[in-house]
Parts: sequence; C-alpha cells; structure tokens
Amino acid sequence: MFSQETRDIITNGLWKQNPGLVQILGMCPLLAISSNVVNALSLGLATTLVMAIASGSVAVIRNIIPHEIRIPVFVLIIAALVTVVELAMHAWVHALYIVLGVFIPLITTNCIVLARVEAFASKRATGHSVLDATMMGLGLTGVLVTLGALREIVGKGTLLSGIDLALGPMAKDWVIPVIPDYHGLLIAILPPGAFIGLGLLIAWRNWMQERRAR
Repeated sequence: MFSQETRDIITNGLWKQNPGLVQILGMCPLLAISSNVVNALSLGLATTLVMAIASGSVAVIRNIIPHEIRIPVFVLIIAALVTVVELAMHAWVHALYIVLGVFIPLITTNCIVLARVEAFASKRATGHSVLDATMMGLGLTGVLVTLGALREIVGKGTLLSGIDLALGPMAKDWVIPVIPDYHGLLIAILPPGAFIGLGLLIAWRNWMQERRAR
C-alpha cells in the first residue's frame, strides 16, 4: 500500500495542485503547442522527463550544493537535460522537432520545472522528489492533451493529426476523422481558442471541486 505522503504527492500533481489548472504555470507552451494532440503529448512527455530526472538529480546532491548558488546550479542541470532531449528529438523525430521549435529549449526556463526543483526536490528524498516531478509533469501533460484534443476536434474535426511527424509516414492512416466532411473552425486552433479552451477546463475543474465539497 502507498503511504499517505505518496498518495498526497500523486493527488497534488494530478489534481489538487495541477500546474495547468490550479497553479496556472507554463502558460506559454500550454497555449502555443496545444493546437493538436500529438504536439501537446510530445511536449508534455519531454517536459515530464526533464522534470523527473532534474528533480532526482537535485535530490541526490542537495546537501552539497551551496545555498547561495543553488538556483544557477538547478538551471544548469535542467539546461543540460533539455539539451539531451533536444538532440535526441533532432536525431530521431526531426519533423516533430521542427514543429515544436523553440518550445523545446524553452523547457529550461519553464517555471514549472524550476519551481518543483526548488520547492520540493531540494528539500526531500530522491524517491519522493522523482514521484512529485513525474506527477506534476503528467498533470500538465493531461491538461495539454485534453486541450489539444478539444482544439483539434473543434478546429479540424480530427484526432491525432500530424502523428506521422512522430512515428513516420506509415502512421498517416492513424488520423481519426471525428467529424467527417467538417470544414473546421479556425479560431479553435488560433491563440484565442487556446485561451477559451483553457478557461473552460479551469471552470470544469472548479465546478468538480465545488460539487465534491457539497
């Protein structure tokens, strides 16, 4: 059985302190990349990977990092991990790498990553630090994917558009036409659509909280 602390970490990351719906962190990639499911999932998983490894690394060496220079050290660790992820995507999923563009290196300055390293990993044991970062990353990824799915369905009438960028030309047939013969709603895949969609998700989450409280 999980301990109470472990359950709290999981619940906080996925729901109570969800970075996208509660803390409202990482708005730039959240709104810019969530135009479809594939882009949203790719960036979300990349961010989760960086968060988990960075938090685990910081937790291991937290007692030997001088307090005065901890932030530069944290940023250096995160930047090194982001570089590895960026080079891997450049080598193996180049087309997707081109689509995500500057938002991959911008993971380095994503306030979600640095916030979890500073607020949690620098003060807790390695296992819990990795779990916290993973749950926060998956919480953000869930919001990204949900928002991406909503925007893609309303904007294009499909799901998994662009999956061939990640899995190759053979995956082109995997695109799901949710609404056949749909001409699309342009605003859904533009920045205003992202704001509207995120607002609806936040409202839904708040409604669920109030209903549970009653």
